[in-house]
Amino acid sequence: MSSALICGIGGQDGAYLARLLLSKGYTVWGTSRDAESADFENLRRLGILEQVRTISMTPCDSRSARAAISACEPDEIYALLGQSSVGLSFSMPVETIESIVLSTLNLLEAIRVAGRGTRLFHASSSECFGDLGGRPADEATPFRPRSPYGAAKSSAHLLVANYRDSYGLFAVNGILFNHESPLRPERFVTRKVTAAAVRIAAGSNERLQLGRLDISRDWGWAPEYVEAMWRMLQAGEPDDCIVATGRSHRLDEFVDAAFASVGLDWRAHVDADPGIQRLSELEWSGASPARIAERVGWRATVSMAEVAQRMTAAETGEPL
Repeated sequence: MSSALICGIGGQDGAYLARLLLSKGYTVWGTSRDAESADFENLRRLGILEQVRTISMTPCDSRSARAAISACEPDEIYALLGQSSVGLSFSMPVETIESIVLSTLNLLEAIRVAGRGTRLFHASSSECFGDLGGRPADEATPFRPRSPYGAAKSSAHLLVANYRDSYGLFAVNGILFNHESPLRPERFVTRKVTAAAVRIAAGSNERLQLGRLDISRDWGWAPEYVEAMWRMLQAGEPDDCIVATGRSHRLDEFVDAAFASVGLDWRAHVDADPGIQRLSELEWSGASPARIAERVGWRATVSMAEVAQRMTAAETGEPL
C-alpha cells in the first residue's frame, strides 16, 4: 500500500487530492501547524476526515519538517502549502515568501537527508510567468512574475529543479494555471462571483463589485487537476509540466456563465470598480498543456462554463 503526505491538506487542492488518493488505496497523511485543533473543514465537507491521518508540522521549521516526514515515511509528498492568495501577497510579501520558499526548501532537504527515495510534487504556478500578452506559455517560457506570490513560486520552482538536478531527487513542478471549485474561499474571485449569483437569485438586493472584467485566465476544474498531480509522480522520469486547459476566457465570460446558470443577466447586478483591482494586474494568462498530455496522458475535460455552473450549483447543496 502506498502512502502520501499532503502538506496543505486543508486547502482546496489538498482536500480533493486526499479524496483521490484514498480512492486509490493510499494511506493519506495531512499536515497542519496544530493538527489536534485544526478543523479541516474541507475534508469534513468531502466526507473523508475520518479516513485521513493528520500530523502537526511547522513547514518553516526544518526540524519540524524532518520529524513529520520521519514519522510518516511517505512514498510521495505533495507540497501544496503556503499563502495562496496573489492579492494578499502584496500586503504580506514577507510572510508569503517565507511560507512558500522556505517551506519548499525544508521539504526538499528533509527528503534528501532521509534518503528513502520519496517523490515530491510541488505546486508551481502560472503566476511565475507574469503577463503573457496573449501568447500561451509552455515549459520553456521565461519567468517574469509580477507579484510577491509569483516571485515566491518562481523561487520554489527553481529550488525543486535544482534539487532534482543536483541530488537526483524525483521532484517535479506542476505549473498550475487557475483551477477552481466550491472549496475556494470567497476571497477568490470565482467563488465571490458564484456565491453572489446564488444570493441575488434568492432575492438579495446586493450588487456584486468586481475589479477589471476584461482580464483573461485559463480556468479549469480543481478535482481534475489533482489527478494531474498524481500522474506526474507515477511517471518513469521526473519532469516539470504545465497543468491547464489550453483555453483562456475573460472574467466577464465567467461571470456571464455563473449568472446565466441561475437565470440572471449579470449586467443588471454587477459593477466594475477599478479601486478593488489588485496591484500589477495580469491582463492575459494562458498556456499550452501539450507536454503533460504527451508525458502522462492528462487532459482537462471540464470547460470554463461548466466550472462556473458546477460552482454555482454547489452553493445550493449540489455534491462537491
